[in-house]
Amino acid sequence: MAELLKGKPVADAIKEDLVNRVAALKAKGITPKLGFIRVGERPDDLYYEGGAKKTCDGIGIAYEVFAYPEDISQEEFEKAVIAVGANPEINGILMFSPLPESLDEKKIRSLIPVEKDVDCLTVGGAGKVFTDDLTGFPPCTPTACMEILKHYGIPLQGKRVTVIGRSLVVGKPVSMLLMRENATVTICHSRTVNLLAVCREAEILVAAIGRAKMINADYVREGQIVIDVGINPDPDRPGKYCGDVDFDAVEPLVAKITPVPGGVGSVTTAVLCKHTVMACEMQNGLA
Repeated sequence: MAELLKGKPVADAIKEDLVNRVAALKAKGITPKLGFIRVGERPDDLYYEGGAKKTCDGIGIAYEVFAYPEDISQEEFEKAVIAVGANPEINGILMFSPLPESLDEKKIRSLIPVEKDVDCLTVGGAGKVFTDDLTGFPPCTPTACMEILKHYGIPLQGKRVTVIGRSLVVGKPVSMLLMRENATVTICHSRTVNLLAVCREAEILVAAIGRAKMINADYVREGQIVIDVGINPDPDRPGKYCGDVDFDAVEPLVAKITPVPGGVGSVTTAVLCKHTVMACEMQNGLA
């Protein structure tokens, strides 16, 4: 059986550290604050928002939700986002996406101040990540992957890592973060030739393709470490969720694997709070 790389111990360790950092900030009269920008009431947005609020409460971070109707105009929403960004009490901003098609999301993302962009929504934030500027905040999900690898003491230097998926949300940024740790990274996608062979050659496999149970036993070999970023409706169990990895087929073969649920996803809200605290420290000249 593979060792399960569970997310809860990782999130708990992050939160324990943040409690102390927030207490130190409050002793100086500073309270970190996260702003949620949401248009409409999509169930997945509300679910994530609820989990993030609970994490903030446990750490001592303040938050405020800026919610707007789905029929808000481009002009009104631009003014609203600018106002949130200019609010000196707000240290970090998370805007739920995708936005309604009636809104120009690219334009609106550009209005978020880079120093408050705690989930890499802006081109400026992405530029910092891709140029190894440590004042930028990578997306929370790729960062959660890295936190798990770090927590469980998995060395990355010189390791062969295959990332399946090239999205700007996970695939590309997690590859950059892995290379920061001197891993040798191969990014695979739908046009990759001999995909199965490339995956089996890896020592660490990161699945971020967004397709339920795509990664089966043919993609892996004994001794591998598998990080499953996916969260998809389970086609075999209505009402349940599964990853991009066919856990039942892969788990008996590999050395270590993240479960879904209970793996990467359970660390993301702790990372969001960590980025908010870091942003607060930098904005107050304390980092």
